[in-house]
Amino acid sequence: METRLFTQAAQMSQAAAMIAAGGMVAVPTETVYGLCVNGLNSDAVAALYEIKGRPEVKPLSLMVASPADMKKYAAQVPPAAQTLAARFWPGPLTIVLRAKSLVPSIVRAGGETVGLRCPDHPLTLSLLEQCRLPLAGPSANPSGQPSPKTAPEALAYFDGKIDAVIDGGACGLGRESTVIDMSSTPYRILRQGALSEREIEDALLGGIRRVGLTGGTGSGKTTVLKYLTQRGALGLDCDDIYHQLLKTSQPMLRELRERFPAAFADGILDRKALGAIVFADAEALGDLNAITHRYVRSELEARLRAFAWQGGTVAVIDAIALIESGLAEECDVTVGVTAPAETRLRRIMAREGIGEDYARARMASQKDDGFFAENCDYLLRNDGTLRELEEQCRTLFGQ
Repeated sequence: METRLFTQAAQMSQAAAMIAAGGMVAVPTETVYGLCVNGLNSDAVAALYEIKGRPEVKPLSLMVASPADMKKYAAQVPPAAQTLAARFWPGPLTIVLRAKSLVPSIVRAGGETVGLRCPDHPLTLSLLEQCRLPLAGPSANPSGQPSPKTAPEALAYFDGKIDAVIDGGACGLGRESTVIDMSSTPYRILRQGALSEREIEDALLGGIRRVGLTGGTGSGKTTVLKYLTQRGALGLDCDDIYHQLLKTSQPMLRELRERFPAAFADGILDRKALGAIVFADAEALGDLNAITHRYVRSELEARLRAFAWQGGTVAVIDAIALIESGLAEECDVTVGVTAPAETRLRRIMAREGIGEDYARARMASQKDDGFFAENCDYLLRNDGTLRELEEQCRTLFGQ
């Protein structure tokens, strides 16, 4: 067999014809050269395994032309997979998903998943577009040998054994793609390659829609938060996180003790004593927020990142100081919840078992309804029944 060498885009139609006829072509990518056949042709795939000396128990990935092709070959495509494809394709990322039955068993090595990747090289993308087929494409080397980064290296391995080599120059990265399994949660990195885990995690995090929820104590934010979490959102109640950190974060407690020593008795924080200090002194309240907001934000970030690996798509951040702390700037949309002052007063006293004077002082230290109306994208007025509030939620959030 004569192995042809193609160097121009106009020759991709010839390479595509070879592949359609069951042939084998080495192609350039941004990582290493790949050895490709029609990924839907079981006989061609079997020949690929044989010429590489690759054990058939090792599944193959499929090269595709664009993110839109994921739904052609994957039975389930989670939103997070679309997020990663939009961010990194074409590029050095292989996404493993549950395969449709049209993907041959030999490609899947008898399993239920298939890896999909869109290579970042103009000649190979042109080839994929002209083939209109997925390409089974492991690295173009005999198993156990170094992966080729140039066309001459690939040709040296397979000259006379394959139909053609497409010379696209030296591969820029020289490392295999990173492989992430998104066929189930939590998602897992199966092979660390050209993309770091942190880069992938950052992209997953960016795919989470963040709803900022704010309003004064007793306004009904918790009811709205519950409504959204029952529909699959991650609920992040900053007040609850703060109270948890008071029990678990020694660094935060140490900073509070240094700033508010009078609020500690025998080394234990007295929350009411702390409240009495800060609700009567705006500067002290500002100092408290400066300390606690930093720790709460760090915990929020950790929980959001964990949620991203679980395939989460929507998170609700419930914070009284959402606007003032700057958290609102990290949200896609902000919602303020308001309620009549006397209604809020009764709720606070009943819920927390505190007196009227303390409850009023707490309310007085917070922003009024006008602030939320001015600074939030949407406003929910909780001045009626629970059913009426839920109907407002349904109208706003569409669920």
